[in-house]
Amino acid sequence: MGRINIGYTITDSISIGKVEFVIGHNPKMSSPYVTWACKGGTDYYWGHYMSNRRDAEKDLPERAQREMRLQEEETHLF
Repeated sequence: MGRINIGYTITDSISIGKVEFVIGHNPKMSSPYVTWACKGGTDYYWGHYMSNRRDAEKDLPERAQREMRLQEEETHLF
């Protein structure tokens, strides 16, 4: 069985370092799609809720790319 967070089934994920970004889907919710940041496979936070999968599929890589840039900037600081 796949992962579930507050009723949303996790359908997709991208890991960037220690942070994972996921898409969740729950057809019973008014915003049936969400992207979250996640740490440790169970700590979901910073949700972006949306009404359709297309928007979630666009948001997921954008969030991952943003995190990659942040991690690269942190690496160059040291």
